[in-house]
Amino acid sequence: MPAFTCIIELQQITSGIIKVFLKIYIYTMDDNFFTYLQRLELIAFFSGYPLLYAVILSVAGKKQARNNIKSKAVSLLPYTYALVATLYLGLQVKNLYPDYSIEDIKLAMGQPLLTTWALLALLFWIPALPKKLVISLLHSIVFFFFLIKDLIVHSSSGGDPHVIKNDMKVYTDSLLVNVFAFIAVASVFFLYLRISRKNKHGHQ
Repeated sequence: MPAFTCIIELQQITSGIIKVFLKIYIYTMDDNFFTYLQRLELIAFFSGYPLLYAVILSVAGKKQARNNIKSKAVSLLPYTYALVATLYLGLQVKNLYPDYSIEDIKLAMGQPLLTTWALLALLFWIPALPKKLVISLLHSIVFFFFLIKDLIVHSSSGGDPHVIKNDMKVYTDSLLVNVFAFIAVASVFFLYLRISRKNKHGHQ
């Protein structure tokens, strides 16, 4: 029964994310250069996460066969995603400096629905949410889709090859951002674990 309940919950979460995704997609169909640049910015932060997720889970292997270190590494993935979202928020705050008026924020958010969706990744800092690893993957798929969409559209005979080249460069940057974020989170976590163990043995 717990497994069945988990499947039902996952279906509900997936269904909800698909509905949000469709709304975002319809909302972003009216493109201009400014919104394209904003979307590229989002792709630069979030689109590399699905590949990192797949690689880490592939290296970790099946859940039953994972050792303690591999299990902990996998559990850090949502926190990695949250750190990427924090870096994205930091960039937005930096871009708005020194004027944080409502008007400037509205102007800066050319695609408010997509930007809001991106900032929701900050919720993965909440300890309860990272327990469901797949939610972080489903969240990031939205940004990965826009990358794929650009590649498909501009791969056609009437497409712009410069857009493909630019998108691939941005995607490479996104992979690097996510890899370094994972290394940073893992380093802090395992350092904290090591210090905690030392303190525990010191008190014995």
